Amino acid sequence: MSQNLADQSCPPCTAATPKLTPAEIATLAAQLPDWEIEPGPRLRRAFAFPDFLSALDFVNQSALLAEELAHHPDILLAWGKAEFTIWTHAIGGLSLADFILAAKISRLNPGA
Repeated sequence: MSQNLADQSCPPCTAATPKLTPAEIATLAAQLPDWEIEPGPRLRRAFAFPDFLSALDFVNQSALLAEELAHHPDILLAWGKAEFTIWTHAIGGLSLADFILAAKISRLNPGA
């Protein structure tokens, strides 16, 4: 894929959305080195912040983005930390939309 993931549009996901293969996941994961692939498979990343309000602001920005894309991550908010877990619930695995959302979330916080 030559286009940056964060610049792509997020395709709508349904139960008919194909799960990515392990090879496709590896290729896309190389474009998001700060995100981990966890069993499931799922994407996960924790962002660090100097205080609670900075983390909350980032979570709120990310939530608005997720709502725009109609693709919603699991989010853990704690003092100085926001942790995201992303997968396509409808297929129980990873789709291209997950990687696009992760890239767009990362773009919201370029200093992290």
